[in-house]
Amino acid sequence: MSPQSLQAAFEGRDGALGIITPPEMGPGRRSRRLGDGAWIRGAGVRMSVTIDVEALEALYQRYNRREFVHPDPLEFLYDYEDPGDREVAGLVASSLAYGRVRQILRSVGKVLERMPAPARFVTDTGPDELRCTFADFRHRFTTGEEMAALLAGAGRLIRACGSLEKCFVEGYRDSDDSTAPALTAFAGRLREAAGLEGHLLPSPSAGSACKRLHLFLRWMVRRDAVDLGCWSGVPASKLVIPLDTHMMTICRGLGLTSRRQASLKTAMETTRAFRQFAPDDPVKYDFALTRLGIRREADLEGFLQTWAVGGRRGG
Repeated sequence: MSPQSLQAAFEGRDGALGIITPPEMGPGRRSRRLGDGAWIRGAGVRMSVTIDVEALEALYQRYNRREFVHPDPLEFLYDYEDPGDREVAGLVASSLAYGRVRQILRSVGKVLERMPAPARFVTDTGPDELRCTFADFRHRFTTGEEMAALLAGAGRLIRACGSLEKCFVEGYRDSDDSTAPALTAFAGRLREAAGLEGHLLPSPSAGSACKRLHLFLRWMVRRDAVDLGCWSGVPASKLVIPLDTHMMTICRGLGLTSRRQASLKTAMETTRAFRQFAPDDPVKYDFALTRLGIRREADLEGFLQTWAVGGRRGG
């Protein structure tokens, strides 16, 4: 996918999503309120949004707290005060955020315990020493050699640019509709610096939802009780939903997408839907929504029964 076609999708063409009114309201009349059967259009398909902003805000107030972070790899970032350490720790934690959560936490812990000051460690440690340090590491498909290469690449970018944020911002434009074009450039530079190909560093240009990299950006950019927001050069309004199968199930149930695959197009479609609720922070509700089904006390089934299409409130 070329940069031009990527940008076309991000700016609202190529099946991008926008709010429209039900057909009986007539052309030219735009609904200003979501919920109660408001309509959205994505990829030529009309969908009825069944949830409203009050319900999302209630969920946010209930679950967007530090006490509900565990078990989540985000918790490792709280161990660091320095923004440089946080961005390196965040890159490690997000890159390994696939598989069973217990295994994720164990693997992230094994990497970070060997780097007491992550930013200094990756800039001061040579490739050979990194490979030796992580020779016995493995997390599902990720080998110790791949982790060493990722850290070596991060170190090279930090030495060249000053920080991972500065590297990312070099590819960001205010005219971009989202962070996805900048993420494509950033992932490409990091892959080249690390000498990596494959699953550890996917790219939006290949149509991937890039859930783990978008998760990394959420941690770096947003600032509230949960997200640390140690980057200031990227606006939260441009973030993209970190979409995996769990989040897609929720979004489909709420009528925010009709797609069945967790792809870039689906991530963009759901992000545009969430922008109607929170234009300045479309990823605001991501953490709270993903607690459903993760926290034992959170009732995903009951939530969807209430708010899903065809549910008690969804009609």
